[in-house]
Formats: sequence, C-alpha cells, structure tokens
Amino acid sequence: MGLPNKQQLIASLAAGLARLVFSTIRLRVNDRSGFLTNPPEGPRILVFWHNRIPAISVGFLRHYPAKHPSRKGVSVLTSPSKDGDILAGVMANLGMGSVRGSSSRRGSTAIRELASLLESGIDLAITPDGPRGPKYSLGPGAVFLAQKTGIPIMPLHARYHSAIRLKTWDNFAIPIPFSRVDITMDPYLTIDPEATDLESERLRLETLLREEAEKADLPLK
Repeated sequence: MGLPNKQQLIASLAAGLARLVFSTIRLRVNDRSGFLTNPPEGPRILVFWHNRIPAISVGFLRHYPAKHPSRKGVSVLTSPSKDGDILAGVMANLGMGSVRGSSSRRGSTAIRELASLLESGIDLAITPDGPRGPKYSLGPGAVFLAQKTGIPIMPLHARYHSAIRLKTWDNFAIPIPFSRVDITMDPYLTIDPEATDLESERLRLETLLREEAEKADLPLK
C-alpha cells in the first residue's frame, strides 16, 4: 500500500486536530425543528453558512441521530478543487460523505447526483455561499434542489462565543478550545413545487440565514 497523497495526509491531520478541539467544546443546541427528538422519515437539506462548518461539525459529531432507523447519514457538497479534496477528506474522517460539484449549476451532473442522494434517504449539507462567496449570499442551488425533489430545507444557525476568525472571504471561524458554541435548528422550510418565482424563495431563505448570522457575529455583551 502506497503512502497517502498530500491532500489525504492534510485531511487526516486536520480531522484529528478537529476531533481534539471539538471534544473540548461546550455545546448548546436549540432544536426548533424536532429533528433530534423526533427524526423525520425522509431526508432533509441542511443549509448553513460556510464559516459555520466547524460549529455544525461539532453538532453532527455530538448529536446526529445516526442510530435512528430513519437516518441514512449525511453527505456534504464540496467544490471540485484541491481545497474541496481536503474538505471531502476531512468530512470522511468525521463520518460524513461528500459530493463534488456546485449546487448552483442547474441541470448539471452535480444536481442529478444530489437529487439521487436525497432519493436514497441521505441527508444533504450545503453551504450556499461557498466555496468563494460572496459572504452570506445564498446561491439558488439549494432552493432549486428542494423544489425539484420535494425535500424540506432545515436552516441551521451557529454562534461562536470565542473563535479565531481567519482572513478569508467569509472570515471562517475556528472555535477556541473549551469555548462555547450555540446551534439552532430551525423548523423545516418547504418550497412550493408549483412556484415559478424561485427568487422570492431564495431571498426568504437568505434573509433568514443572514439575519441570524449577523446577530450571532455581534460581540457578546
């Protein structure tokens, strides 16, 4: 067996470090959706901002109801780039699958693969402003996919009480060890299958996620 390639090695090291840091995090979850207490029969499209990936990963590792018969696991949409290779590797080490591509390319192979995953019962996680932004700008892919498949969207929010903010396009946040993270799971949103104005639905979801994120980004008093 050959040595792992560079991306695999980085992903393995990053996942190990993430698990170590995540194990120290004090986590508070507000489940407004009932996803944890009463898992739904079918899959859900989990939507959250790109800079919340570490927080949502903590929540997944601690609380995802993997043993419930209705849950088939989670796959994360990652970009078809070297950075996407690393993220996919990290997700695999944390117990999640990945789909390569862009959810905003309507009619593309990625959309078909995402729809197929949902039809098989797998929950899908999408960061709709990733991988390059603009920050807190929601692309149309998640809404289009929800309408196409009839699968509800579950908006997720996160507040970091203490985090390192990277100088990236989205100020990607890494929680400081032993700090607190709050996660809120909102009630499911469904997209009218007969709707012809998906822009209004896109704006509805973007506004919900952005307003919660901007409040959470304010300094704690």
